Amino acid sequence: MLQLDNLSKDFAGNMLFGNISWHLRKEERVALIGENGAGKSTLMKIIAGLEEPSAGEIRLAKGAKAAYLPQDGIISKGRSLFDEARSAMTELLGLEDELKHLETKLAQLPPAGTEHDKLLQQYGQQQERFRNLGGYVMEAEIGTVLKGLGFEQKDWHTDCGKFSGGWQMRIALARLLLQKPDLLLLDEPTNHLDIEARNWLEQYLCSYPGSVILVSHDRFFMDKVCSRIAEVWNHTITDYHCSYSTYLIQREERVAALKEAKKRQDEEILKHEEFIRRFRYSASKAALVQSRVKQLEKIERIALPPERKKIQFQFSPAIKSGRIVLELKELSKSYGEKTVLEKVDLTIESKERIALVGHNGAGKSTLMSVLAGGDFQNGQLIPGHNLVIGYFAQDQANILDPTRTAYEELYSDCPYEMVPRLRDILGAFLFSGDDIHKQVAILSGGERNRLALAKMLLTPANLLLMDEPTNHLDLFSKEVLLAALKKFAGTVVFVSHDRYFVNSLATRVIEVADGRLTSYYGNYDYYLSKKENSALPDNISEADCKGVSAVQKPTQTVLPSKEERIKEREEQKRIKREEQAKIKQQQLVEQKIAEIEQQIMLLEEKMNSSGFFDDPEQGLLAGEEHARLTTELDNLYQQWEAVTD
Repeated sequence: MLQLDNLSKDFAGNMLFGNISWHLRKEERVALIGENGAGKSTLMKIIAGLEEPSAGEIRLAKGAKAAYLPQDGIISKGRSLFDEARSAMTELLGLEDELKHLETKLAQLPPAGTEHDKLLQQYGQQQERFRNLGGYVMEAEIGTVLKGLGFEQKDWHTDCGKFSGGWQMRIALARLLLQKPDLLLLDEPTNHLDIEARNWLEQYLCSYPGSVILVSHDRFFMDKVCSRIAEVWNHTITDYHCSYSTYLIQREERVAALKEAKKRQDEEILKHEEFIRRFRYSASKAALVQSRVKQLEKIERIALPPERKKIQFQFSPAIKSGRIVLELKELSKSYGEKTVLEKVDLTIESKERIALVGHNGAGKSTLMSVLAGGDFQNGQLIPGHNLVIGYFAQDQANILDPTRTAYEELYSDCPYEMVPRLRDILGAFLFSGDDIHKQVAILSGGERNRLALAKMLLTPANLLLMDEPTNHLDLFSKEVLLAALKKFAGTVVFVSHDRYFVNSLATRVIEVADGRLTSYYGNYDYYLSKKENSALPDNISEADCKGVSAVQKPTQTVLPSKEERIKEREEQKRIKREEQAKIKQQQLVEQKIAEIEQQIMLLEEKMNSSGFFDDPEQGLLAGEEHARLTTELDNLYQQWEAVTD
C-alpha cells in the first residue's frame, strides 16, 4: 500500500528524521506515536503530499489515494451540513450526473435505433458501477456517518458556517470518511469528539476497508483500533506489532536491553581507548594500536531513546473537608423553556472521584457550573463543612492575564513551597524551553487551556471540579495529571472524553441524561457493563423509589453486591492471567517474525549480489529457501493475528 524509501526531512539544517525506510500493508491500522516535535504530523503531511521531503521517495500502490485530516484549522461554510458531506463523494456524484445525462439522451432517441441500443448498454454498465460503489445507499451512508459523529437530523440543513470549531472538525472528518480513500491519515481525530462519537469512530475504523495511519493521545482508542505502533524517535521509526498497552511493556523491555547492551559496549570501548592511550607511543605495539583504532571506528554506537524527565506533581495541602462535601436537593436548572436538570438529588462524599458522562448537550457542564456555585432555579445546594472549591471550566483560559508570560501567570498565584517546581510543572503541561516566556496573548487556544489547568491545580482546594481537563494534553501530560489526581487527598468531580483516564480515575460514574442523574458505583467498565445488562424501567422518579426494595428500584443508584464484587475480582484475575499468557505468546511470535524477516533480508542481499545466479544450482536452492521462509513468515503473521484478536 505505502513504501517510504530513505525518507529524510530537515528544517534549516536541523534533522527531523533521516533515511527512513518503512512500509504499510493494505488494511493495516497503525498508530504513529512519539514526543511532541518528533515529526509525526510532518511525516503525515509528507505522505499526503502536502509537504516535500528533503530526500527520499514515497510510493503508493498504483491508483491508490491518500487523504489527510489535520488537527484543526478546517472551516466549511456556504453549504448545508448534508450537502457539504455529500460533496465529498465526488466519484458517485460524477456517475450520478452521467446517468442523468444518459437518461436525457436516451429519451431523445428512437428506441429501435442502433445508437439507442449502444447508449442503453453504456447506461447499464455505468448503472452497475454506480450500484457497486454504493450510489443507491449514498444518502443513507451520509446519514450514518453524520449521526455517528454526533450530528442530529435537525442539523442537516444548517449552514456549516454556523457550527463552532470543534464541530467544524467533525464536518471535516465526516467528509474524509465519506471519500473512502485507500489510505486515511488522521491527526488527532478524537480531539473534538465526545465518548459516544469516539466509540462510533472506533468501530468504523476497525472495519474500514483501507489502511489507516493515525496520531492520537487516546490510548483506549489506539488499543481498540491499531494493531501496530510506529514510534518516531531519534530521527527514525521503530515498529512494534502489537497494541499500545503491549507496546508500553515491550518498549520498557527493549530500552532495558538497549541500556544493558550500551553498558557492555561502553565498557568495551573504554578498554580499547585505555589500550590506545597506554601504548600510543610504543613502537612495538604500533600495529596493535592501529588495529584497536580501526575496531573503534567500526563500532556502531548504540543510541538510547531520549528519556523524558519523570515529573511527580503533588497538590498543595488544603484544609480537610467534612464527610459530606456537597449536596443537591430537588435542584432544577433551566435555560428558558429548556429544562437541563429537573429536581435532581446528589450527595458527594469526601475522597470520591466522580466522572460525569452523557452525550453532548445532556447537561454535564451545566451540572459542573451549578456545583461550582452557578445559579439555578429551584431546590437547594448545600455546601459541606470547610468546603474549598477549585474549578476548571471549559472557558477557564479566559481568566488569564494576556500581558503576562506563561511563567509569570503561573507564578502569580503559586504557593511559596511550589515555586521551585514551576518549570517542572510547566514542562508537564507541554511548556518547554522558551515557551515559558511566551506572552499569554500569543498562546494558542490549547496552550492557554493547559496553562489555566496548571494554574488551577496549584491552588489549594479540597474539591476539584474539572470540566474536560484532558483536552489538549498529550499522553505524558495525562499520565502526570492522572497520577496526581489518584494521590489527591480531597474529592474530584470531572468530565473527560478520554475513556482510559475516566476508567483509571473514577470510583463512581454519574450519567447525566433527560434532566436526571443516575449513579453507578464503580469505574467506567462497571458503568458500561451495567448499561448493557440493565433492563429496569427508566421512567420512575426518585420519589417513587422510597420504600421500594433494591430489586424493584430503577438504576437511579447502581451498587454492586458482595457476590458481584467477588465475581468481578475473580474475573479480573482470570483476564489478567490470560492477558499475560497472550502477551508472552505474542512476544515469542514477534521475536520469531523478526528472525525470519532478518533471514529473508540477508538472503535477498545475497541474491541481489553480482554474479549470484551464475551458479544455477545455487540460484535454485536460494529460490527454494526464499519461498520456504516467505511461507513460514506468512504462517507466523497468521499466528500473530490470532493471538492479537
